[in-house]
Amino acid sequence: MSCNINTDTDSIDKNTYLAETLCRLFAKCFSVNYDTVLVSGASEPLYEPAKANQPARIYFAHDYFSSALHEVAHWCIAGEERRNSVDYDYWYIADGRDDSQQAEFYRVEVKPQALEWAFSLACNYTFRVSIDNLKSVPEVMDWRYWQKQKELELDFVARCQEQLEQWFSDGFPPRAWQYICELQAYYRHSKQITFDEFRNYH
Repeated sequence: MSCNINTDTDSIDKNTYLAETLCRLFAKCFSVNYDTVLVSGASEPLYEPAKANQPARIYFAHDYFSSALHEVAHWCIAGEERRNSVDYDYWYIADGRDDSQQAEFYRVEVKPQALEWAFSLACNYTFRVSIDNLKSVPEVMDWRYWQKQKELELDFVARCQEQLEQWFSDGFPPRAWQYICELQAYYRHSKQITFDEFRNYH
């Protein structure tokens, strides 16, 4: 795939990873054609569909760079019908999930976190998977518990890798690729991310 984009980024400081930069780049890509903006400063991430005289809003946590990338990933995957519902009408249970709920979290988070990984590559930014379940630690723990959690995490990372490899082979979702191109233009002087770079990244 090739990128045909406008690389003018005004006077944004390229030497700092600012979440506000991601908001401005997102606006360049999507504010007109999709009536959607990326908004910082929320206590928790949230997606709100467009209302009368108000665009759809993707809220990410505080001003965290990685949270912004992750929430954009969710939006890029969500289809048109889901983008008409709060939080895309996705399944979600907050921190404190039991084993079966955490297994479902791993299942539904593969594509968003794989895409966040691609966005991070496009920014030259370090990516780490998010397990997002710190409150589930049992009162009594031993080495077997931690070994099992590590195995589950490694399996999740492997599935994210497989998904990202598939996108490198078959092509990224269109809106995701548009944002990747914008990020590459800004952070990498339009140098395109490659599968070999991904393979050497982790």
